Amino acid sequence: MFNWLRDFRAYAVILPVCAGVFIAADDQTSIVVVLPKLLPDFRIGPNELDRASWTVTGYLIGYTAAMPIMGRVSDRFGHRAVFLGALLIFMLGSALVAISPDLPKLIGRDEPDLNWMIGARVFQAIGGGAMIPVAIASVGDVLPRAKHAIAFGIIGASAEAGGVIGPLWAGLITNFSSWEWVFWSNIPLGLAVIGGLKFSPAGVRNPVRIDFIGGAFFVSALALLTAALSRVGNPDQVFTVLMTAAIAALLATIWWHRRTPDPLLPVRLLRTLKFSASNVAHLAVGVSLITAMVTVPLMANTVLGLSALDGGLMLLRMTVAIPFGAIAGGYWAQRWGARWPSISGFALVAIGLAAMSRWSLDIADPEMTLHLAVAGLGFGLLIAPIHASGMLQARAGERGTASALITASRMIGMTVGLAVITAWGTVRFENLAADAPISAAGLEEIVLDGLTVFHGFFLIAAIAAVVGMVPAWLMSRRADITREASD
Repeated sequence: MFNWLRDFRAYAVILPVCAGVFIAADDQTSIVVVLPKLLPDFRIGPNELDRASWTVTGYLIGYTAAMPIMGRVSDRFGHRAVFLGALLIFMLGSALVAISPDLPKLIGRDEPDLNWMIGARVFQAIGGGAMIPVAIASVGDVLPRAKHAIAFGIIGASAEAGGVIGPLWAGLITNFSSWEWVFWSNIPLGLAVIGGLKFSPAGVRNPVRIDFIGGAFFVSALALLTAALSRVGNPDQVFTVLMTAAIAALLATIWWHRRTPDPLLPVRLLRTLKFSASNVAHLAVGVSLITAMVTVPLMANTVLGLSALDGGLMLLRMTVAIPFGAIAGGYWAQRWGARWPSISGFALVAIGLAAMSRWSLDIADPEMTLHLAVAGLGFGLLIAPIHASGMLQARAGERGTASALITASRMIGMTVGLAVITAWGTVRFENLAADAPISAAGLEEIVLDGLTVFHGFFLIAAIAAVVGMVPAWLMSRRADITREASD
Protein backbone atom coordinates (compact mmCIF):
# COMPACT_ATOMS: atom_id res chain seq x y z
CA MET A 1 0.00 0.00 0.00
CA PHE A 2 2.82 2.40 0.88
CA ASN A 3 4.50 1.66 -2.47
CA TRP A 4 1.24 2.54 -4.23
CA LEU A 5 0.98 5.82 -2.32
CA ARG A 6 4.61 6.66 -3.09
CA ASP A 7 4.06 6.01 -6.81
CA PHE A 8 0.88 8.11 -6.80
CA ARG A 9 2.73 11.06 -5.28
CA ALA A 10 5.48 10.68 -7.86
CA TYR A 11 3.06 10.76 -10.79
CA ALA A 12 0.72 13.37 -9.26
CA VAL A 13 3.20 16.07 -10.28
CA ILE A 14 2.18 15.62 -13.94
CA LEU A 15 -1.57 15.93 -13.25
CA PRO A 16 -1.75 19.66 -14.17
CA VAL A 17 -0.24 19.07 -17.63
CA CYS A 18 -2.52 16.05 -18.06
CA ALA A 19 -5.50 18.31 -17.36
CA GLY A 20 -4.31 20.80 -19.98
CA VAL A 21 -3.82 18.05 -22.53
CA PHE A 22 -7.32 16.74 -21.74
CA ILE A 23 -8.91 20.15 -22.41
CA ALA A 24 -7.05 20.61 -25.72
CA ALA A 25 -8.01 17.12 -26.93
CA ASP A 26 -11.61 17.73 -25.86
CA ASP A 27 -11.84 20.73 -28.21
CA GLN A 28 -10.40 18.73 -31.09
CA THR A 29 -13.50 16.51 -31.17
CA SER A 30 -16.24 18.70 -29.65
CA ILE A 31 -16.45 20.68 -32.91
CA VAL A 32 -18.16 17.67 -34.52
CA VAL A 33 -21.23 18.26 -32.34
CA VAL A 34 -20.99 22.06 -32.40
CA LEU A 35 -20.72 22.41 -36.18
CA PRO A 36 -24.43 21.98 -37.06
CA LYS A 37 -25.33 24.45 -34.30
CA LEU A 38 -23.00 27.24 -35.43
CA LEU A 39 -23.67 27.15 -39.19
CA PRO A 40 -26.87 29.24 -39.01
CA ASP A 41 -24.97 31.98 -37.14
CA PHE A 42 -22.64 32.28 -40.14
CA ARG A 43 -25.47 31.88 -42.67
CA ILE A 44 -23.91 28.71 -44.08
CA GLY A 45 -26.38 26.36 -45.77
CA PRO A 46 -26.31 22.54 -45.84
CA ASN A 47 -24.94 22.69 -49.40
CA GLU A 48 -21.82 24.56 -48.19
CA LEU A 49 -20.45 21.94 -45.80
CA ASP A 50 -17.15 21.93 -47.71
CA ARG A 51 -16.58 25.47 -46.38
CA ALA A 52 -17.67 24.51 -42.89
CA SER A 53 -15.26 21.57 -42.85
CA TRP A 54 -12.38 24.06 -42.70
CA THR A 55 -13.24 24.67 -39.04
CA VAL A 56 -11.98 21.10 -38.55
CA THR A 57 -9.19 21.19 -41.15
CA GLY A 58 -7.93 24.57 -39.91
CA TYR A 59 -7.62 23.22 -36.38
CA LEU A 60 -5.75 20.17 -37.71
CA ILE A 61 -3.33 22.40 -39.65
CA GLY A 62 -2.58 24.63 -36.66
CA TYR A 63 -2.41 21.65 -34.30
CA THR A 64 0.13 19.75 -36.43
CA ALA A 65 2.23 22.67 -37.64
CA ALA A 66 2.73 24.17 -34.17
CA MET A 67 4.29 21.04 -32.68
CA PRO A 68 7.88 21.10 -34.00
CA ILE A 69 8.61 24.79 -33.46
CA MET A 70 6.91 24.92 -30.05
CA GLY A 71 8.78 21.79 -29.01
CA ARG A 72 12.08 23.49 -29.79
CA VAL A 73 10.98 26.67 -28.02
CA SER A 74 10.21 24.60 -24.91
CA ASP A 75 13.74 23.17 -24.99
CA ARG A 76 15.08 26.72 -24.98
CA PHE A 77 12.84 28.47 -22.44
CA GLY A 78 11.72 25.61 -20.20
CA HIS A 79 8.84 23.20 -20.57
CA ARG A 80 6.57 24.64 -17.85
CA ALA A 81 6.85 28.20 -19.16
CA VAL A 82 6.06 27.17 -22.74
CA PHE A 83 3.22 24.89 -21.62
CA LEU A 84 1.76 27.87 -19.75
CA GLY A 85 2.17 30.05 -22.85
CA ALA A 86 0.51 27.42 -25.04
CA LEU A 87 -2.38 27.16 -22.59
CA LEU A 88 -2.87 30.94 -22.65
CA ILE A 89 -2.88 30.91 -26.47
CA PHE A 90 -5.45 28.12 -26.39
CA MET A 91 -7.66 30.05 -23.94
CA LEU A 92 -7.44 33.26 -25.99
CA GLY A 93 -8.19 31.28 -29.14
CA SER A 94 -11.23 29.75 -27.44
CA ALA A 95 -12.54 33.21 -26.62
CA LEU A 96 -11.97 34.35 -30.21
CA VAL A 97 -13.88 31.32 -31.53
CA ALA A 98 -16.78 32.12 -29.19
CA ILE A 99 -17.05 35.74 -30.41
CA SER A 100 -16.11 35.01 -34.04
CA PRO A 101 -19.61 35.81 -35.43
CA ASP A 102 -19.17 39.37 -34.15
CA LEU A 103 -15.49 39.86 -35.10
CA PRO A 104 -16.23 41.35 -38.59
CA LYS A 105 -17.82 44.32 -36.80
CA LEU A 106 -14.30 45.37 -35.80
CA ILE A 107 -13.70 46.40 -39.42
CA GLY A 108 -17.17 47.83 -39.98
CA ARG A 109 -18.90 44.80 -41.47
CA ASP A 110 -22.24 43.59 -40.13
CA GLU A 111 -22.31 40.26 -41.98
CA PRO A 112 -20.75 37.28 -40.13
CA ASP A 113 -17.83 35.67 -41.95
CA LEU A 114 -16.81 32.03 -41.42
CA ASN A 115 -13.21 32.89 -42.24
CA TRP A 116 -12.94 34.64 -38.86
CA MET A 117 -14.02 31.43 -37.14
CA ILE A 118 -11.49 29.40 -39.17
CA GLY A 119 -8.70 31.84 -38.29
CA ALA A 120 -9.63 31.69 -34.61
CA ARG A 121 -9.62 27.87 -34.73
CA VAL A 122 -6.12 27.87 -36.26
CA PHE A 123 -4.89 30.24 -33.54
CA GLN A 124 -6.54 28.12 -30.85
CA ALA A 125 -4.92 24.98 -32.29
CA ILE A 126 -1.42 26.48 -32.09
CA GLY A 127 -1.77 26.40 -28.32
CA GLY A 128 -3.54 23.05 -28.24
CA GLY A 129 -1.03 21.39 -30.53
CA ALA A 130 1.92 22.54 -28.43
CA MET A 131 0.58 21.15 -25.16
CA ILE A 132 0.88 17.41 -25.85
CA PRO A 133 4.55 17.28 -26.94
CA VAL A 134 5.59 19.81 -24.30
CA ALA A 135 3.76 17.77 -21.64
CA ILE A 136 5.56 14.61 -22.74
CA ALA A 137 8.92 16.41 -22.80
CA SER A 138 8.30 17.81 -19.30
CA VAL A 139 8.21 14.30 -17.86
CA GLY A 140 12.02 14.34 -17.93
CA ASP A 141 11.96 17.42 -15.66
CA VAL A 142 9.93 15.82 -12.87
CA LEU A 143 10.44 12.05 -12.97
CA PRO A 144 13.43 9.69 -13.19
CA ARG A 145 13.85 7.93 -16.52
CA ALA A 146 12.77 4.61 -15.02
CA LYS A 147 9.24 6.03 -14.55
CA HIS A 148 8.88 7.73 -17.93
CA ALA A 149 6.93 5.00 -19.74
CA ILE A 150 4.04 4.99 -17.27
CA ALA A 151 3.98 8.80 -17.30
CA PHE A 152 3.76 8.77 -21.10
CA GLY A 153 0.85 6.35 -20.80
CA ILE A 154 -0.94 8.63 -18.33
CA ILE A 155 -0.51 11.67 -20.60
CA GLY A 156 -1.63 9.64 -23.62
CA ALA A 157 -4.64 8.39 -21.70
CA SER A 158 -5.54 11.99 -20.80
CA ALA A 159 -5.42 13.01 -24.46
CA GLU A 160 -7.52 10.05 -25.59
CA ALA A 161 -10.02 10.54 -22.76
CA GLY A 162 -10.41 14.17 -23.80
CA GLY A 163 -11.14 13.07 -27.36
CA VAL A 164 -13.75 10.61 -26.07
CA ILE A 165 -15.46 13.10 -23.74
CA GLY A 166 -15.38 16.01 -26.24
CA PRO A 167 -18.55 15.19 -28.21
CA LEU A 168 -20.44 14.23 -25.03
CA TRP A 169 -19.35 17.43 -23.27
CA ALA A 170 -20.31 19.59 -26.26
CA GLY A 171 -23.63 17.81 -26.63
CA LEU A 172 -24.46 18.41 -22.97
CA ILE A 173 -23.62 22.12 -23.14
CA THR A 174 -25.45 22.77 -26.42
CA ASN A 175 -28.48 20.93 -25.06
CA PHE A 176 -28.88 23.55 -22.34
CA SER A 177 -27.15 26.60 -23.83
CA SER A 178 -25.65 28.01 -27.04
CA TRP A 179 -22.62 26.59 -28.84
CA GLU A 180 -20.40 29.50 -27.75
CA TRP A 181 -20.33 28.14 -24.20
CA VAL A 182 -18.47 25.04 -25.38
CA PHE A 183 -15.53 27.38 -25.99
CA TRP A 184 -16.16 29.82 -23.13
CA SER A 185 -15.94 26.86 -20.73
CA ASN A 186 -12.26 26.48 -21.63
CA ILE A 187 -11.46 29.72 -19.76
CA PRO A 188 -12.28 28.60 -16.18
CA LEU A 189 -10.89 25.14 -16.88
CA GLY A 190 -7.65 26.68 -18.16
CA LEU A 191 -7.39 28.95 -15.11
CA ALA A 192 -7.68 25.89 -12.87
CA VAL A 193 -4.81 24.23 -14.77
CA ILE A 194 -2.69 27.39 -14.42
CA GLY A 195 -3.25 27.25 -10.67
CA GLY A 196 -1.97 23.68 -10.60
CA LEU A 197 1.09 24.42 -12.72
CA LYS A 198 2.69 26.50 -9.96
CA PHE A 199 3.38 23.23 -8.11
CA SER A 200 5.27 21.78 -11.09
CA PRO A 201 9.04 22.28 -11.48
CA ALA A 202 10.02 24.95 -13.99
CA GLY A 203 12.37 22.60 -15.80
CA VAL A 204 15.80 23.24 -17.22
CA ARG A 205 16.45 25.91 -19.81
CA ASN A 206 18.86 24.67 -22.43
CA PRO A 207 21.03 27.08 -24.46
CA VAL A 208 19.78 25.75 -27.80
CA ARG A 209 19.38 27.92 -30.87
CA ILE A 210 15.89 28.27 -32.32
CA ASP A 211 16.08 27.89 -36.07
CA PHE A 212 13.20 30.12 -37.13
CA ILE A 213 14.01 29.88 -40.86
CA GLY A 214 14.10 26.09 -40.81
CA GLY A 215 10.98 26.15 -38.65
CA ALA A 216 9.17 28.35 -41.15
CA PHE A 217 10.08 25.98 -43.99
CA PHE A 218 9.03 22.88 -42.06
CA VAL A 219 5.80 24.36 -40.67
CA SER A 220 4.91 25.57 -44.18
CA ALA A 221 5.50 22.07 -45.57
CA LEU A 222 3.27 20.48 -42.89
CA ALA A 223 0.50 23.07 -43.24
CA LEU A 224 0.49 22.95 -47.06
CA LEU A 225 0.57 19.14 -47.10
CA THR A 226 -2.34 18.96 -44.64
CA ALA A 227 -4.36 21.46 -46.69
CA ALA A 228 -3.58 19.63 -49.94
CA LEU A 229 -4.50 16.20 -48.59
CA SER A 230 -7.81 17.57 -47.32
CA ARG A 231 -8.75 18.13 -51.00
CA VAL A 232 -7.41 14.88 -52.43
CA GLY A 233 -10.93 13.50 -52.78
CA ASN A 234 -11.61 16.22 -55.35
CA PRO A 235 -8.23 17.02 -56.94
CA ASP A 236 -8.60 20.39 -58.62
CA GLN A 237 -6.29 23.27 -59.46
CA VAL A 238 -6.13 24.34 -55.81
CA PHE A 239 -5.01 20.82 -54.83
CA THR A 240 -2.25 20.93 -57.45
CA VAL A 241 -1.03 24.32 -56.25
CA LEU A 242 -1.05 23.26 -52.59
CA MET A 243 0.75 19.97 -53.25
CA THR A 244 3.38 21.68 -55.43
CA ALA A 245 3.96 24.28 -52.75
CA ALA A 246 4.20 21.56 -50.07
CA ILE A 247 6.85 19.68 -52.06
CA ALA A 248 8.79 22.92 -52.63
CA ALA A 249 8.65 23.73 -48.89
CA LEU A 250 9.82 20.20 -48.05
CA LEU A 251 12.77 20.49 -50.43
CA ALA A 252 13.60 23.89 -48.94
CA THR A 253 13.49 22.31 -45.45
CA ILE A 254 15.95 19.58 -46.50
CA TRP A 255 18.24 22.11 -48.19
CA TRP A 256 18.27 24.38 -45.15
CA HIS A 257 18.87 21.55 -42.67
CA ARG A 258 21.89 20.40 -44.66
CA ARG A 259 23.55 23.80 -44.57
CA THR A 260 22.77 25.20 -41.11
CA PRO A 261 24.88 24.11 -38.12
CA ASP A 262 21.99 23.96 -35.59
CA PRO A 263 18.74 23.16 -37.45
CA LEU A 264 15.24 22.93 -35.99
CA LEU A 265 14.96 19.20 -36.57
CA PRO A 266 17.60 17.20 -34.68
CA VAL A 267 19.44 15.48 -37.53
CA ARG A 268 21.29 13.29 -35.04
CA LEU A 269 18.00 11.90 -33.78
CA LEU A 270 16.61 11.36 -37.26
CA ARG A 271 19.66 9.24 -38.04
CA THR A 272 18.97 7.07 -34.96
CA LEU A 273 17.21 3.84 -35.88
CA LYS A 274 14.99 3.61 -32.81
CA PHE A 275 13.84 7.23 -33.07
CA SER A 276 13.03 6.85 -36.76
CA ALA A 277 11.26 3.56 -36.00
CA SER A 278 9.07 5.32 -33.42
CA ASN A 279 8.07 7.97 -35.98
CA VAL A 280 7.26 5.43 -38.68
CA ALA A 281 5.27 3.35 -36.20
CA HIS A 282 3.28 6.41 -35.12
CA LEU A 283 2.61 7.22 -38.77
CA ALA A 284 1.04 3.74 -39.14
CA VAL A 285 -1.00 4.31 -35.97
CA GLY A 286 -2.36 7.55 -37.42
CA VAL A 287 -3.45 5.88 -40.67
CA SER A 288 -5.23 3.05 -38.87
CA LEU A 289 -6.79 5.20 -36.15
CA ILE A 290 -8.37 7.87 -38.35
CA THR A 291 -9.65 5.23 -40.76
CA ALA A 292 -11.44 3.42 -37.94
CA MET A 293 -12.75 6.61 -36.31
CA VAL A 294 -14.23 7.88 -39.57
CA THR A 295 -15.51 4.55 -40.89
CA VAL A 296 -17.35 3.28 -37.80
CA PRO A 297 -19.87 6.14 -37.41
CA LEU A 298 -20.14 6.65 -41.17
CA MET A 299 -20.97 2.98 -41.68
CA ALA A 300 -23.50 3.12 -38.84
CA ASN A 301 -25.23 6.21 -40.24
CA THR A 302 -25.42 4.92 -43.82
CA VAL A 303 -25.58 1.22 -44.65
CA LEU A 304 -26.61 0.13 -41.14
CA GLY A 305 -29.36 2.77 -41.02
CA LEU A 306 -28.60 3.93 -37.46
CA SER A 307 -28.87 7.43 -36.03
CA ALA A 308 -25.97 9.80 -35.48
CA LEU A 309 -26.21 9.11 -31.73
CA ASP A 310 -26.06 5.37 -32.35
CA GLY A 311 -23.00 5.86 -34.55
CA GLY A 312 -21.29 7.84 -31.82
CA LEU A 313 -22.10 5.21 -29.22
CA MET A 314 -20.75 2.53 -31.55
CA LEU A 315 -17.46 4.39 -31.89
CA LEU A 316 -17.40 4.90 -28.11
CA ARG A 317 -17.00 1.13 -27.74
CA MET A 318 -13.57 1.52 -29.33
CA THR A 319 -12.40 4.89 -28.02
CA VAL A 320 -13.31 4.18 -24.39
CA ALA A 321 -10.85 1.25 -24.40
CA ILE A 322 -7.92 3.42 -25.58
CA PRO A 323 -7.13 5.13 -22.22
CA PHE A 324 -7.11 1.77 -20.43
CA GLY A 325 -4.73 0.40 -23.06
CA ALA A 326 -2.53 3.49 -22.68
CA ILE A 327 -2.03 2.90 -18.94
CA ALA A 328 -1.39 -0.82 -19.50
CA GLY A 329 1.08 -0.04 -22.29
CA GLY A 330 2.98 2.30 -19.97
CA TYR A 331 3.38 -0.36 -17.28
CA TRP A 332 4.36 -2.99 -19.85
CA ALA A 333 6.92 -0.78 -21.61
CA GLN A 334 8.45 0.33 -18.31
CA ARG A 335 8.92 -3.27 -17.21
CA TRP A 336 9.75 -5.06 -20.46
CA GLY A 337 10.74 -2.41 -23.00
CA ALA A 338 8.85 -0.95 -25.96
CA ARG A 339 9.18 -3.71 -28.56
CA TRP A 340 6.67 -6.31 -27.39
CA PRO A 341 3.88 -4.03 -26.18
CA SER A 342 4.13 -2.21 -29.52
CA ILE A 343 3.97 -5.42 -31.54
CA SER A 344 1.09 -6.65 -29.36
CA GLY A 345 -0.75 -3.35 -29.80
CA PHE A 346 -0.44 -3.47 -33.58
CA ALA A 347 -1.52 -7.14 -33.54
CA LEU A 348 -4.68 -6.32 -31.54
CA VAL A 349 -5.48 -3.42 -33.87
CA ALA A 350 -5.04 -5.63 -36.93
CA ILE A 351 -7.17 -8.43 -35.43
CA GLY A 352 -9.96 -6.07 -34.41
CA LEU A 353 -10.05 -4.21 -37.74
CA ALA A 354 -9.79 -7.43 -39.78
CA ALA A 355 -12.81 -8.77 -37.88
CA MET A 356 -14.66 -5.50 -38.58
CA SER A 357 -13.88 -5.89 -42.30
CA ARG A 358 -16.16 -8.96 -42.23
CA TRP A 359 -19.15 -7.26 -40.60
CA SER A 360 -22.53 -7.95 -42.15
CA LEU A 361 -25.56 -5.67 -42.18
CA ASP A 362 -26.94 -7.47 -39.11
CA ILE A 363 -23.79 -7.17 -36.97
CA ALA A 364 -24.74 -7.01 -33.29
CA ASP A 365 -23.38 -7.51 -29.80
CA PRO A 366 -21.41 -9.13 -28.33
CA GLU A 367 -19.32 -9.50 -31.52
CA MET A 368 -19.48 -5.80 -32.42
CA THR A 369 -18.36 -4.59 -29.00
CA LEU A 370 -15.64 -7.25 -28.79
CA HIS A 371 -14.13 -6.29 -32.16
CA LEU A 372 -14.21 -2.55 -31.39
CA ALA A 373 -12.82 -2.98 -27.87
CA VAL A 374 -9.96 -5.17 -29.11
CA ALA A 375 -8.94 -2.52 -31.65
CA GLY A 376 -9.26 0.27 -29.06
CA LEU A 377 -7.17 -1.62 -26.53
CA GLY A 378 -4.51 -2.13 -29.21
CA PHE A 379 -4.43 1.57 -30.08
CA GLY A 380 -4.02 2.39 -26.40
CA LEU A 381 -1.18 -0.10 -25.90
CA LEU A 382 0.84 1.70 -28.58
CA ILE A 383 0.90 5.18 -27.03
CA ALA A 384 3.48 4.83 -24.25
CA PRO A 385 5.92 2.37 -25.93
CA ILE A 386 6.25 4.49 -29.07
CA HIS A 387 6.99 7.64 -27.10
CA ALA A 388 9.23 5.83 -24.60
CA SER A 389 11.39 4.26 -27.30
CA GLY A 390 11.76 7.50 -29.24
CA MET A 391 12.36 9.71 -26.20
CA LEU A 392 15.10 7.39 -24.89
CA GLN A 393 17.28 8.67 -27.72
CA ALA A 394 16.75 12.37 -26.94
CA ARG A 395 19.23 14.47 -24.96
CA ALA A 396 18.18 17.13 -22.47
CA GLY A 397 18.06 19.92 -25.06
CA GLU A 398 16.18 17.80 -27.60
CA ARG A 399 13.24 16.42 -25.62
CA GLY A 400 10.68 19.02 -26.70
CA THR A 401 11.58 18.72 -30.37
CA ALA A 402 11.74 14.92 -30.22
CA SER A 403 8.32 14.66 -28.56
CA ALA A 404 6.85 17.10 -31.08
CA LEU A 405 8.15 15.08 -34.05
CA ILE A 406 6.80 11.80 -32.67
CA THR A 407 3.39 13.36 -32.01
CA ALA A 408 3.31 15.12 -35.39
CA SER A 409 4.02 11.78 -37.12
CA ARG A 410 0.68 10.43 -35.89
CA MET A 411 -1.12 13.58 -37.01
CA ILE A 412 0.45 13.30 -40.47
CA GLY A 413 -0.58 9.65 -40.60
CA MET A 414 -4.14 10.64 -39.72
CA THR A 415 -4.14 13.23 -42.49
CA VAL A 416 -2.81 10.72 -45.01
CA GLY A 417 -5.31 8.08 -43.89
CA LEU A 418 -8.22 10.49 -44.17
CA ALA A 419 -7.09 11.55 -47.64
CA VAL A 420 -6.72 7.95 -48.81
CA ILE A 421 -10.15 6.81 -47.66
CA THR A 422 -11.76 9.94 -49.07
CA ALA A 423 -10.21 9.56 -52.52
CA TRP A 424 -10.19 5.77 -52.79
CA GLY A 425 -13.62 5.35 -51.19
CA THR A 426 -15.33 7.83 -53.51
CA VAL A 427 -13.90 6.24 -56.66
CA ARG A 428 -14.51 2.71 -55.39
CA PHE A 429 -18.15 3.38 -54.51
CA GLU A 430 -18.86 5.13 -57.82
CA ASN A 431 -17.41 2.20 -59.75
CA LEU A 432 -19.41 -0.36 -57.75
CA ALA A 433 -22.70 1.53 -57.89
CA ALA A 434 -22.46 2.68 -61.51
CA ASP A 435 -24.55 -0.19 -62.91
CA ALA A 436 -27.16 -0.41 -60.14
CA PRO A 437 -30.74 -0.14 -61.49
CA ILE A 438 -33.14 2.52 -60.19
CA SER A 439 -35.41 0.22 -58.17
CA ALA A 440 -35.77 -1.40 -54.77
CA ALA A 441 -33.34 -4.07 -55.88
CA GLY A 442 -30.98 -1.36 -57.07
CA LEU A 443 -31.14 0.38 -53.69
CA GLU A 444 -30.29 -2.89 -51.96
CA GLU A 445 -27.37 -3.34 -54.36
CA ILE A 446 -26.10 0.16 -53.56
CA VAL A 447 -26.26 -0.61 -49.83
CA LEU A 448 -24.23 -3.77 -50.38
CA ASP A 449 -21.76 -1.80 -52.51
CA GLY A 450 -21.39 0.67 -49.67
CA LEU A 451 -20.77 -2.19 -47.25
CA THR A 452 -18.03 -3.47 -49.58
CA VAL A 453 -16.36 -0.05 -49.53
CA PHE A 454 -16.43 0.06 -45.71
CA HIS A 455 -14.98 -3.45 -45.61
CA GLY A 456 -12.13 -2.12 -47.75
CA PHE A 457 -11.55 0.78 -45.34
CA PHE A 458 -11.21 -1.56 -42.37
CA LEU A 459 -8.94 -3.86 -44.34
CA ILE A 460 -6.65 -0.95 -45.34
CA ALA A 461 -6.44 0.08 -41.68
CA ALA A 462 -5.63 -3.51 -40.65
CA ILE A 463 -2.88 -3.71 -43.27
CA ALA A 464 -1.39 -0.42 -41.98
CA ALA A 465 -1.32 -1.98 -38.49
CA VAL A 466 0.47 -5.07 -39.80
CA VAL A 467 3.03 -2.84 -41.54
CA GLY A 468 3.50 -1.02 -38.24
CA MET A 469 4.86 -4.21 -36.67
CA VAL A 470 8.06 -3.80 -38.70
CA PRO A 471 9.23 -0.54 -37.04
CA ALA A 472 7.83 -1.86 -33.74
CA TRP A 473 10.36 -4.70 -33.89
CA LEU A 474 13.16 -2.11 -34.12
CA MET A 475 12.11 -0.32 -30.95
CA SER A 476 13.84 -0.46 -27.58
CA ARG A 477 14.01 -3.76 -25.74
CA ARG A 478 14.08 -4.22 -21.97
CA ALA A 479 17.88 -4.07 -22.00
CA ASP A 480 17.73 -0.68 -23.72
CA ILE A 481 15.29 0.69 -21.13
CA THR A 482 17.41 -0.60 -18.25
CA ARG A 483 20.64 0.74 -19.64
CA GLU A 484 19.23 4.18 -20.43
CA ALA A 485 17.49 4.41 -17.06
CA SER A 486 20.79 3.90 -15.30
CA ASP A 487 22.63 6.57 -17.34
